Amino acid sequence: MRLFGGPRKGLVSPERRMIRLDGQEVHYVLKRSSRRSFALHVDAAGVRVAVPGQAHVDEVERFIAGHCRWLLDKLAQRSRRAQSGAFEAADGAVFPVLGSTCRLRLASARKVCWQVAADATEELHLPASDDVRAALVRALQRRALPWFAGRVEAYCVRLRLPCPTVRLSSARTRWGSCSVRSGIRLHWRLVHLPPELVDYVVAHEVAHLVEMNHSARFWAVVGELYPDWKQARVRLREAAMALPRIDPALDRGPVEQD
Repeated sequence: MRLFGGPRKGLVSPERRMIRLDGQEVHYVLKRSSRRSFALHVDAAGVRVAVPGQAHVDEVERFIAGHCRWLLDKLAQRSRRAQSGAFEAADGAVFPVLGSTCRLRLASARKVCWQVAADATEELHLPASDDVRAALVRALQRRALPWFAGRVEAYCVRLRLPCPTVRLSSARTRWGSCSVRSGIRLHWRLVHLPPELVDYVVAHEVAHLVEMNHSARFWAVVGELYPDWKQARVRLREAAMALPRIDPALDRGPVEQD
């Protein structure tokens, strides 16, 4: 949530800080820029405070303390969502794949196999393994990469651009990134989301091939590719909170676009 608006440009290196609120330690990331107002954000990655470049730490902490109750409530909600999202990799467990329900089947095949069951539910069959979670993550990653690459190509065609290399990411706080050298990287956990939300992330990254910034020109390109991007951005943040946590060591975050 952004409590106050303001431009986001001229970013400098963020600072990791801690404040005590009602006896509770709250860690946050402080981001300074050329903005003229203060903003407070809470999401799956934690607490972020965006402030003008010359703002004194005392001012920052007064701002945070002024929203103490709201902030602690949000952190409590985040904790409850994280606990409810923990995934038990057991036979018959269900999880979303591209917005549809998929069922996990264990020890029913000699190799990884995706198929549709008699009740029309898609199933992922995995052989018996000492590390079912890791095997499940690998299967999802193999499912995700060609699908993501196809969507990147489709958007590049619309802009008459050559398709860059597409790779998967496990970044902590970013759904995607774009680089002239390394191409486009998309977080593998996007595979859990409905296709239209994946498309928003893809459109965002492809737009960076035209404008490697977040200027008005950049957002104009995003709007050309994905007219409903503002609503999709809100939905993406909400959906991120409910994604299954298959393995905390492998699926931390992310919650933001680049």
